[in-house]
Amino acid sequence: MCHTSCIIFGVINLTKEDVIGKRVIEVGSLDINGSLREIINSYKPAEYIGVDIKEGPGVDMLCKAEELVEKFGKGSFDIVISTELLEHVRDWKRVISNFKNICRENGTILITTRSYGFGYHDFPYDFWRYELEDIKKIFSDCIIEKLETDKMYRGVFLKARKPSNFIENILSDHALYSIKVNKRVKEINEKIPMKLLSRLFWRKLKIKLNLKYKEII
Repeated sequence: MCHTSCIIFGVINLTKEDVIGKRVIEVGSLDINGSLREIINSYKPAEYIGVDIKEGPGVDMLCKAEELVEKFGKGSFDIVISTELLEHVRDWKRVISNFKNICRENGTILITTRSYGFGYHDFPYDFWRYELEDIKKIFSDCIIEKLETDKMYRGVFLKARKPSNFIENILSDHALYSIKVNKRVKEINEKIPMKLLSRLFWRKLKIKLNLKYKEII
């Protein structure tokens, strides 16, 4: 998934020189509203693999973002692209760890995701919102080459390079804003069913709109 501002960020920050002859993976590659794939392929990478949890346009292989290292091995790709995925994964710490570890030393990680104020959009779930300071801390073990807000919608864009002396951050204590529970938390309790969390979200929203309680049920 990739809307116009994501595509513009990718075009500006991934040049032909960055891509030519390189091995590229796109995580969350199902093309629903746009993709960087055609542009990146025009730069002649050695390989471009799109992975997602659902078959469809842009998807070459089914693989969970939490299992990338298990599937491909460490240091397997020169460029790791993920647009509009990170807000949708429950275990964001594990997913980001996989991004960093499938990336080769001196390789590139390019990410776009949503920030506080962007509306609820479950596909199939919607968990998190990331701010500039979150991304700065999460990727402080990498060399951040570009970090900016999305000028069209509430979101954040990152281009980072994995250093040759990479030592992965420990993120167990980092809390993100969860749109499910309306506060910063370290993790989403897996014991709470997703249907219940979604119901709680809509209940809070309807209360904010001053609807009567009987209309919530």
